[in-house]
Amino acid sequence: MTMDERSVPHEALRRQAKDWVVHLSTGRVTEADLRALERWRAESPLHAQAYAQACQLWGMLGSPLETAAYPADRAATIRIPIIDRRIGRRAFLGGALAASAAAAGVMVVRPPLELWPGLGELAADYRTGTGEQRKIELADRVSIELNTRTSLNVGKRTETADNIELIAGEAAVSAGQRPVVVHAAAGQVAASNAQFTVRSDGAEVRVACLAGMVEVDCRGRMATLRPREQISYAARDLGPIAAVAPEVVAAWRDGLLIFQDEPLAHVIEEVNRYRAGRIILMNATLGERRVSARFKLDRLDAVLIQFQEVFGAKATPLGGGFVVLT
Repeated sequence: MTMDERSVPHEALRRQAKDWVVHLSTGRVTEADLRALERWRAESPLHAQAYAQACQLWGMLGSPLETAAYPADRAATIRIPIIDRRIGRRAFLGGALAASAAAAGVMVVRPPLELWPGLGELAADYRTGTGEQRKIELADRVSIELNTRTSLNVGKRTETADNIELIAGEAAVSAGQRPVVVHAAAGQVAASNAQFTVRSDGAEVRVACLAGMVEVDCRGRMATLRPREQISYAARDLGPIAAVAPEVVAAWRDGLLIFQDEPLAHVIEEVNRYRAGRIILMNATLGERRVSARFKLDRLDAVLIQFQEVFGAKATPLGGGFVVLT
């Protein structure tokens, strides 16, 4: 065996390493899985090298489009180039992202556990990657701020309103005198002279009114939100109106995550939206601990340090942004 051959892990090891990284990304990892991973990595230097390379590649492909160059002219004219990044991720996952052609168009299979963006998200007019935020300006004093992992389309402008489709993620909308309608999952949100946020997690959508008045319609069921109110809907179910603190729900616009008496498991779930890899919580009791805190989005690595200092948790890095918290 030559030096070059010894330095390159066997193809089977690369496939196994890739499978480990994808499995870690699901968050459904047991202690037995972690012990098995450590045994696998310790089998030989080639095993460890294959795992390190898989983590590095996953980190490079984990945030599609975040390295795309944005022109400096009006955002409404921007079309983001996506072909190379999409192919790279599909190659890494071994073709797990599938699409089948039909006579009427293309049917997209939703990626399992949302490990990577669906083709509908990648083909959106505007998209942000992991930890990325972006603001776009439309006509008539309409502005939209995109939070992390957000995809949206700017629809056809009608005589009565500007139409926006939120495919996934979270956006803050500032509407002027001309009405703006945001279509998300099974409903839509309409407002003028108002500010509001819309977050879409699959079929569940949450709307919060920051200023003015906002009309929410879920398949004919209507609700009117006033400042400091929010509502959620999913499929045909429109939930009750609840109070919300704008400084908390929209804190991401100021580069912050704010939690008020939230379970640690929920805090970790939110933090995972903004960072590459995943924090894997292995202690259910620890996940029930309540947290009131504010974290800076540009310093999320400090979150793990605080978890260790405040709760006595143990953080074990696995590479590629994966950390086991026990």
